[in-house]
Order: sequence, then C-alpha cells, then structure tokens
Amino acid sequence: MLRYIAQRLAAAAVTIWVATVAVTLLIHAVPGDPVRIMYAKFQSTPEQLEAVRTSLGLDQPIHVQYAMYLGRLVEGDLGRTIVGDQPVLDVLLARFPATLTLAVASLAIAILVGMPLGFLAAYKRGTWVDIGAMLVAIVGVSMPHFWLGLLLLFFFALQLGWLPVAGSGIANLVLPALTLGLANAAVLARLTRSAMIDIFDQDFVRTAQAKGLPKTVVLYRHALRAGLVPIVSMLGLQFAYLMGGAIVVENVFAWNGVGRLAIEAVFARDYPLIQGFILFFASIVVIVSVIIDVLYAFLDPRIRYG
Repeated sequence: MLRYIAQRLAAAAVTIWVATVAVTLLIHAVPGDPVRIMYAKFQSTPEQLEAVRTSLGLDQPIHVQYAMYLGRLVEGDLGRTIVGDQPVLDVLLARFPATLTLAVASLAIAILVGMPLGFLAAYKRGTWVDIGAMLVAIVGVSMPHFWLGLLLLFFFALQLGWLPVAGSGIANLVLPALTLGLANAAVLARLTRSAMIDIFDQDFVRTAQAKGLPKTVVLYRHALRAGLVPIVSMLGLQFAYLMGGAIVVENVFAWNGVGRLAIEAVFARDYPLIQGFILFFASIVVIVSVIIDVLYAFLDPRIRYG
C-alpha cells in the first residue's frame, strides 16, 4: 500500500512540475510586451517599465526566469499582484475559504440528489421511474450553469424574494450551491445509474440473492460498494472543478471566491495573479487526484495490488 501511495505522489510531483513549466511559458505566449500590457492603463515612463521588467526577471533568458520562479516557489512566493501590490498567495488564500464553502455545499447537494436518483433509476430500470429520472438528468446536463443560475435568481430572489441576489453570507450561499449542485447531480445520476446497472448484472449479486440474503443487504452492502469506484472518480473530478473556482457561477452571484478573483485578474491583466491561480488550481486537481487514487485502493483491492 505504501508503495502504491509513493508511486501516486511521484506522479503528482511530476504533474505539478509540468504545471510550473506551463506557468512560466504563459507570460511569453502573450503577444507583445507583457509589461506594457500589464501597465497599459497606468501612466508609466520607459524607465519605470524597465524597472518592472527587471523586478519580474523578464530581462533574463527564459531558463534563468524559470530557475528564479522555482526558487520563489520553494519559499512559498508566487509573486506580487499588479493591482494592489499584494502577495499573490495571500490574495488566493483570502478568497479560498469562500470557494471551499461553495464547493463542499455544492458537492453535498450533488451527492444527496444525484446518487439516490441514479440508484433508483437503475433499480427501476425500464419503468416510468427510470425514464423520468433520466429525462430530468438530461435536462440538468444540457442546461448551462449561468442559465440555471439566472433562473434561480429570477424565481427565488426577484419574484419570491426568499433569498438575496448576491453577496457572501450564509443565505447568499443557497442559490450558487443549488446551481452547481443540481447541475453536477444530473451528471452523477447518469453515471450512478450506468454503474449500478452493470453491478446488478454481475454474478456475485445474483449469488447473494440466491443465498437468500435480504434485498437491502444485497443492494447496499454488495452492489453499492462495488459500484462506487467510477462514482468516486466522478465526485473527485467535480470537487476539483469546484475547488478551482466555478468561475461563471461565482460571477453570476458575486460570490467572492477564487473563480471570481481569476476573472478580475484577467480583466486587470494581472499576469502574476493569473499565473498564481493556474498553479493553485493545478495543485488542487493533483491533490484531489491522489486522494481519489488512494480511495480506489481501499474500495477495490485489485487496484492496489495490480
């Protein structure tokens, strides 16, 4: 087991290293002089621009820039923002709790709605329950996040007045969490149905039923655990996406998370902050992937020993 975890951690380290290379090359992929673009809305003299270029290390060869960037990363320094001249890491961490709260709430809604719906559809496959559940899931998958968010805003905030339109309080969390949670629940319901139908047709489920075990024991102790591997994979991907900042939804509801911060950085042409966000998001995806791989090993010993 320890060897398995060590292999996954080594793969994660390589992935993060590739992300650092991509982040370093990002600023060179921008057409024109990135310093002039960053400071286009400021009245800056050529001497001031050259000083900024020197401070960012852009006057050095690219391999020297990369070495300097890695050195700063080892010290926990992601650079400083153009707007406000603040440490990038501090700015990201200040917005991170809001995104974490939204991600956890959204994933909880997705699990509570999507998994029972998919399980019920698989158990009642071919019936009107199955057809109705999958029609609802298809509508949820097909509807863009921003459109669902606007519909929820229109009915629950503007028409009924039950919830606030925007902000960062507990009441403000309900609508964005529902928007993301219901959309992800639709994806999860379809995957759960597919996974559970495959499991229901397996010989070990039929054998358990033939032995006279109670139906609830067969369904929940045997079938559900065996079908959790692809479901856990999807949950991990959804959580990584949400943790990176559901950019559209955070902007629709003015939720002050990392996703909204990324949009603000793009409009402000704050390249150090954009680079920090990319690396921050990549690290989250890698960490979640490692956790999923370890969960795989507990759910299915064949993966651990394979």
